[in-house]
Formats: sequence, structure tokens, C-alpha cells
Amino acid sequence: MRILTTYPAADGFRMPGEFEPHDGCIMIWPKRPGSWNYGAIKAREAFKRVAFAIAESEPVYMLAEPDVAENAREMLGVAGAARRNIRVIEMESDDAWARDVAPTFVVNGEGAVRGIDWEFNAWGGETDGLYAHWEKDDRVAASVCEALDYDCYDAHPFVLEGGSIHSDGEGTVLVTEACLLSAGRNPNLTKGQIEERLKRYLGAKKVIWLERGIYNDETNEHVDNICAFVRPGEVVLAWTDDKNDPQYELSAGCLRTLESERDARGRRIRVHKLPIPKKPVRITEEDLGGYEFEEGEDTREIGERLAASYVNFYLSNEGIIIPQFGDENDRTAVTVLSGLFPERKAYPVPARDILLGGGNIHCITQQIPAAGHKADSRNRSPRPISAAGPEPDSRDRFPMTDPRGGSERRRKCVK
Repeated sequence: MRILTTYPAADGFRMPGEFEPHDGCIMIWPKRPGSWNYGAIKAREAFKRVAFAIAESEPVYMLAEPDVAENAREMLGVAGAARRNIRVIEMESDDAWARDVAPTFVVNGEGAVRGIDWEFNAWGGETDGLYAHWEKDDRVAASVCEALDYDCYDAHPFVLEGGSIHSDGEGTVLVTEACLLSAGRNPNLTKGQIEERLKRYLGAKKVIWLERGIYNDETNEHVDNICAFVRPGEVVLAWTDDKNDPQYELSAGCLRTLESERDARGRRIRVHKLPIPKKPVRITEEDLGGYEFEEGEDTREIGERLAASYVNFYLSNEGIIIPQFGDENDRTAVTVLSGLFPERKAYPVPARDILLGGGNIHCITQQIPAAGHKADSRNRSPRPISAAGPEPDSRDRFPMTDPRGGSERRRKCVK
């Protein structure tokens, strides 16, 4: 693995669309007691279902802290028994949000794939971050590139999360102002400067700024929860017709922006409305009793509305994994998304236990785009996974080290 300090766009790289072919998917086994209540028992069952659905058409690389790695192997069926296309890699992290802490991958016309390591500060750092210590999370992206043998662009100190960007693969990127302009990320950069960095790192020609995201989304309203490309020129938008719902004005504002914009290739954007759950998903007294919050960590309260959205789906090579909330709109979401992706098998997955952690299926996954035949040895596909799943060995253990050469290159922030 090489650590690169140039810009991907200048090197001929772009961020592909999520609907393009994958070489695999990265996930992280849940553990954090302030995110996953009652010992993460139900959360792990939900993660397992997501991983099994994805593994039917692409490899899954499940990162797990050393003390829960054996549990992950047992639950995922890779501890010596013939099982699915899943590999458990021991690696330290602070939580399980692979979308935000794993690398954002870019590709070039020669078929090479490289990772980008953004600075991660728990969605807001000392200003409004969700937990006080995120040093392990901030090391995940580079460690993944090292483990899977991808060259890696070091984007520090630019703060960004994978869930805050969405690409059409043809030069257009979606973001929200609420997130990217939040005070806890890059307060010394203007909107124009942030946009320029997105273009340099993602190979984008056009950045579409939506004003807001999903109501009460604790990430400062990541775009991946409100709007997503289904193909170039087309998006799904989280929607409600209920004008009394606070989400109505947020989604209506996004619609106005999308209808007034053109993408990087001059196309008008076709918008498909995807309903949010009819009944808001809220924290119950039983839910609250199972969390264990540490000092400096964001807490929850009874009745708190969670940011439930069916837009938070994952596209695997042959499937679409769709969150379900036990709501009357669950079936509608499956119907709409199945119609938009007729070539993919729909996997409806009960996801309330993921939502209780603060995100959903897209948030716990990060795709690795497929490498082409012209990729050099430093950009080859990850090692294939045998049908039986690999046995744990020293190659699958990545302790909390910094592949860049030492933690002194990090800006440590502690509340």
C-alpha cells in the first residue's frame, strides 16, 4: 500500500456510482454499548442478515474488534464451517459505521481502484460530535487499505464521511448544506472551498447542494438518508405528503433544488419519491434501558424520533437490501425500489435494531468498486474468499496502528 498526497482527480480517478459493479463490501461488527443496546444482541442479528444478503453476490469483509471477532465468526458461520462469502478481519474501531469510517473508493479508466482516507471526527468533533474519542475510527480507512492492498489518498485534515456524499459516477455529486457546512467539520473553509475539494478528491464536475436531510438525523443530515442516485440522471428522494410532518418542508426544499438543477452532463434530474415510514420510529422506555453511555457521548431519550428512511438501502451486485421498520409503508418501499432496480433481487431486512444505533443499512456498509483487468499489482482486487471462508490467522489481525507512520500525524481531539 502506498500513501498518496496528490488529488485523485488530477491522477485520473473518479468516484463511481454505487450501482456500478463491486469487488466487495466492508462492514464492522457492532459492539459499542452507547450505540447498540442490550449487548448488541439484536443489532448483530440484523447485521448478520444484511451481510448474508450482500454475500449472495459479492464478498463481505467484516471488521471486528479482537474481543468480538470470534463472536462474529460464529454468528456469520465462518469459524471452520462451510459458509458464505464472508471474511472476518480483526481491526479496532470505535463503532460500526463502515460508510463513514472505511475508505471512499475511486477508480480510473485503467481499472485501478484506490481508497480515500478522510479525517473522521465523530460527526462534529468538539462542537457537536457524538462521542468523545474517535481515534480508532479515524484509523480504519488507512488500515482497510493496508489489509486489502489498496493505495490510499490521505485527505487529512479535510473532515468528511462517506454518508455525506453520493455520486452518479459521471461527475455529479449530491451533498447537504446542513452537513458539509456544519460548524464541527471544516469551519475554516467556505462553501466554495469545500466544493473544490470534493471535485479534486471525487473527480466531480458538478456538486448539487441540497439544503437539508432527514429530520432529526444526528449526522447533521447526511445525504444518503434523504436522496440517492439510482442511475445517472435519476434519484430517489425521501418523501411525505403530510404537511404537518416536519419532514415535509425538508423534502420539499430538496425537490425544488433537484428540479431546478442539471447534472454534470446537462441532464435534468428525474426524481422518484420514496415515502418515509407512515408512523415515526421513536425510542421506547425499553430501548433506553439497554444503552450504556460513556462520558462525553451523545445520549437518547424516551420518545426521541429516529431518522428512519427507506433511502438508506444498499445495492449489492445482484441485490438491493432494503430497511424495514414494521410500518405500513414497508411494502410500498420494496415495490418502488424493486421497480427502479428490476435486475436486482430485493432483500427486505428488519432494520429497527440498526436504526436504534443512529443509522441504517447504507450507513453500516461501504462498497469496494470492481477493479478492471488493467489494474496493477498495487490496485488488484482483494484476496478471494474461499467457499469455506478463511480460518482466522495473523493476516486477518490489524491492531490499532497508523499505516502512515505514526499517530503524530493525527490531530487528536478529545472533549
